[in-house]
Amino acid sequence: MDLRFFLLLAFGLLCFSRVSVCEHVEDDVDVEDELDLDLPGADDDEELEDDEATPTPKAPPVPNVTYKAPEPMGEHFFAESFDRGTLDGWVLSSAKKEDTDEEIAKYDGKWSVEEMKDSKLPGDKGLVLKSRAKHHAISAQMLRPFTFTDKPLIVQYEVNFQAGIDCGGAYVKLLTQTPDLDLDHFVDKTGYTIMFGPDKCGEDYKLHFILRHKNPKTGEFEEKHAKKPDADLRTYYTDKKTHLYTLVVNPDNSFQVLVDQTVVNSGNLLTDMTPPINPPAEIEDPDDHKPEDWDERPRIQDPDAAKPEDWDEDAPPQIPDADAVKPDGWLDDEPEYIGDPDAAKPDDWDEDMDGEWEAPQVPNPACEAAPGCGAWKRPMVDNPNYKGKWKPPMIDNPNYQGVWKPRKIPNPDYFEDLQPFRMAPFSAVGLELWSMTSDIFFDNFFISDDRNTAERWANDGWGLKKAAEGAAEVRANQERARPQFKNQNLTVSKKQGKKRLILQDFCLFYFNILNFKALYNFVFYF
Repeated sequence: MDLRFFLLLAFGLLCFSRVSVCEHVEDDVDVEDELDLDLPGADDDEELEDDEATPTPKAPPVPNVTYKAPEPMGEHFFAESFDRGTLDGWVLSSAKKEDTDEEIAKYDGKWSVEEMKDSKLPGDKGLVLKSRAKHHAISAQMLRPFTFTDKPLIVQYEVNFQAGIDCGGAYVKLLTQTPDLDLDHFVDKTGYTIMFGPDKCGEDYKLHFILRHKNPKTGEFEEKHAKKPDADLRTYYTDKKTHLYTLVVNPDNSFQVLVDQTVVNSGNLLTDMTPPINPPAEIEDPDDHKPEDWDERPRIQDPDAAKPEDWDEDAPPQIPDADAVKPDGWLDDEPEYIGDPDAAKPDDWDEDMDGEWEAPQVPNPACEAAPGCGAWKRPMVDNPNYKGKWKPPMIDNPNYQGVWKPRKIPNPDYFEDLQPFRMAPFSAVGLELWSMTSDIFFDNFFISDDRNTAERWANDGWGLKKAAEGAAEVRANQERARPQFKNQNLTVSKKQGKKRLILQDFCLFYFNILNFKALYNFVFYF
């Protein structure tokens, strides 16, 4: 009796522990049942289960980029960030463009200082071209004129084509210092020293670097264009991001054009401008003329050649094939086309007006199974005796004198400027533009003769925009990835729920067995 009582007590304790385990599992299974049956409250419990099962991977936190207006430090001639929120210091042109229809001659395009429409950096303002199909002109005086001496010129500013660009420019003009420079009447013909920046129309993507070189003999200015960049510029006009455009011209006449601090074009003012800075030392004599007996023919027909006697110029190029045989079954008496037997003359057909009516022609059905119908003709083949019209063979011209060219004479307009870097001083910055697209965003103009100062300004301005745009892209990628993690965890949670249901059934089955044994022993004991 003592042994049986001890065994009964042990079985009871074991059953109690199993019941506790099963109750705990049953609670968990109920959560999964709700999830599978879409019952109220299932979503909340599912999220808790997901956290217990497989924690959602957490991306590293994205730092917040806070805007701080760039401050010019070091040597500079012009710095404008527009963060005052006004056009103070800028002059809107009140002039009219010459040689243009009166309706569009005015420079009445609108400008505004505002944030970008999709700004990733709240508080950062810029100059925005607001009108389309209008002439725009705005300019500002520099702190002092820039004089080309022994230091480089660095010009940089930012552009964002917020709405893309169909046809229009976003280039800047460095206005030449002259006694009569009047910013109120800034127009396309106002003298400039350098024009630099992006321009696009159709599929022609340009990045201008144009300088006006003064002829030391005549005193006249002539535009010199830098060679076209080899780089593909399309992205800068279509991605709707802010890009930094930089021009560096050095006292040794070398130059670099950069976009986003990467060189896209470089060269030398003496060798890579069109037309060249310096004219040729010699030119062709305009008074020299080619002699009448000058022979420029390198080869001529042989005057001693004669046509062979057996040369038949009348032989045809093709003749009927003498070896051809008419195919068996050819229907010589059947026409290839016949009048449509099902066609009927229209009721309104007037033979006096329309002529005699004839049924439309259709393929002869009798010819469908035959190799052909109508009169059989031999196919044509190339004539082996055909030679064509006889021509004398060509020989070297014994009197050939080469291609005639006028003689060279000294160029009366020749000069040699070995320092084209020393351009005319400029004292103002201007935007004189026409665009078929509005909302072109300009910001952070900077002119200096110190590369480090310009780079610091670029990093404080454009660098901050780039960081903010990058952070926004990271956040967007994380938001797109978040539903994937949730769905993955949902799948894992359902699988775990099924495993727990199996465990629950096993526990309950085992628990019932224990209870049955205990009851049996208890009755047997008494």
